[in-house]
Amino acid sequence: MLSSLLGAIELGLLYALMALGVYITYRILDFPDLTVDGSFTTGGAIAAVMITHGYNAWLASLAGFMGGVAAGACTGLLHTKGKINGLLSGILMMIALYSINMRILGKPNIAIMDESTVFDINPWILIPLVVFVVLLVMNWFLHTDLGLALRATGDNDRMIRSFGANTDTTKIIGVSLANGLVALSGALITQSSGFADGSMGIGMIVIGLASVIIGEAIFGARNVIHATIAVVLGSVVYRIVVAFALRVEWLDASDLKLITAIIVIFAMVFPTASRAMKQKQQAKKRSAELIAALHKSSAGGDLHA
Repeated sequence: MLSSLLGAIELGLLYALMALGVYITYRILDFPDLTVDGSFTTGGAIAAVMITHGYNAWLASLAGFMGGVAAGACTGLLHTKGKINGLLSGILMMIALYSINMRILGKPNIAIMDESTVFDINPWILIPLVVFVVLLVMNWFLHTDLGLALRATGDNDRMIRSFGANTDTTKIIGVSLANGLVALSGALITQSSGFADGSMGIGMIVIGLASVIIGEAIFGARNVIHATIAVVLGSVVYRIVVAFALRVEWLDASDLKLITAIIVIFAMVFPTASRAMKQKQQAKKRSAELIAALHKSSAGGDLHA
């Protein structure tokens, strides 16, 4: 049980980088980017190929990050310059990346179990440190002029354009950065698991959304810093829930996607239902107070008469 819990926390922190990328597109830019399913594999594929060819694991991880940035830039260009719908842009790039990733890998999968990876360092030192540094840099960036323009673009792109900002550029930068983080997560997951597979990115967008929604539902999102920390914690909580769910006897490993869908549905429905219940209780309380006030007024009138 303890080893399962520790493994879930480790995986949750690794996938948190991908969840932060999804947070940038989904929450900050309000951009439905499905490139994630392809760019996750791109990061893993680039890292695996470079490591097997003798390159340093850190350099391979950085190259994976840059591969994700390039994929995100292509999606951004399709949307902003090609005037293609944001959702369709992501779908088109995701489809294209499937073939590109197979080209990079050269075969369905690559094993790197016997190679030197970044996890030659103790994972319990390395992973939290990497996540902390990414959180620090990301929050610093989001509070720069460019980061503020990025956030404003997601809130109201017409307003920010009226101030002379180039929203096309900010969208491209935001989608590129998001997919870079997704690809970095893919590169690290590949090194952790010991292999890269052409289909390893399938369903990543749902996992990323689950982490974002769970984090916000449980820990809240008062500001950007609080929200990014909540996303990381949401990713860990999601992995812990999945780990415990898979220990249920009548659930199999093949049910992982079903479990993910149920978790996302619950995370999305529960806050709405909770708010609706609170509003109903407040309305009942106000009605009771109003009725009591009317009764009191009526009784006072009768006494006066």
